[in-house]
Amino acid sequence: MSNSKKHRIQQINKMLLEMASGNFFYRLKRSAKNDNLEAISISLNMLAEEIQETLIHQGYVNSNQPIMEIILMSFVIDFEGYIEIANQQACNILTVLHTDIIGKPFDTFLDDHSKKAWKDTWRSLKQKAFQDTSLELKFISKEGFVVPKTCYITSFQGDNPNSMRTLVSVIHHATSQVFLEQNLKQQVIQFSNVKKHPSIDSQISTHKQKIRLTFDDIHKIREGRDIIINNLEMDFPSLKEFALQLGTNEFKLKYGFKELYGTTVHRFLMEERLRKSKMMIQFTQKSLKSIAQMTGFKSISHFSRTFKKRFDYSPSDLRKKSFDKDK
Repeated sequence: MSNSKKHRIQQINKMLLEMASGNFFYRLKRSAKNDNLEAISISLNMLAEEIQETLIHQGYVNSNQPIMEIILMSFVIDFEGYIEIANQQACNILTVLHTDIIGKPFDTFLDDHSKKAWKDTWRSLKQKAFQDTSLELKFISKEGFVVPKTCYITSFQGDNPNSMRTLVSVIHHATSQVFLEQNLKQQVIQFSNVKKHPSIDSQISTHKQKIRLTFDDIHKIREGRDIIINNLEMDFPSLKEFALQLGTNEFKLKYGFKELYGTTVHRFLMEERLRKSKMMIQFTQKSLKSIAQMTGFKSISHFSRTFKKRFDYSPSDLRKKSFDKDK
């Protein structure tokens, strides 16, 4: 099976997982192929579109569940077209760290067709002191998903042209039913009552009984996991900053990560870096130095030491073994 076909199957699998978790705003990127995989991709995109439209329609026809408009993604863009501010949800949807959005040209996160449309709109925005408009754009997540959305754009400036700022908002329509369902999922994880003892351990146990991870907490922690996996090469922010990006606090992030994945955030990050580097050594021809950089290690020596400590053999030994096996 070719690498291209494997990649397309992986994307389809990820799309199915997203839809299973209730995310219907992702779309698969179309290819020039005319095969069964392309037919599946088209069908999934159509299904996601139909489900999303059905949810919106139900909100309009049922007066007991009024339509609600939620800011899905929001960007403030400076006079040169660079992103100054982005909300936390935009980072989660695009599966990137907050530091990877701020200071980048807005069109970095658009597909080729949308880049052209944005360029034309941007030229028009700069000619007026104040303007409201809307534009259909397709965002590209780090995983390669397409996020087609209508953007509501407002630009404004003072006497100085350099004071121009543009607000780009992506609105998601939802019914109140979404929130009712979340309220029904309270206490997803909870501790059973234990006997109290006059000791430090019992005080800790008593404290743990009070900790509850709601469905929303779990969703945020899972988003954090996805962001980590898709940004292994980047310098990881402090837990406090990362928690704020996810919309939670440091304590819930650490506690929830331990409950869901059985390890700490930093250990999970290191395990993923080592897992990906091992896979790249075995199945690619990239140099060990490149692999170390692509998986977030500061130097080849640090990479080799950490790798050998984890697997009991060095990266070069694994590469040699893999190379000999392929001969």
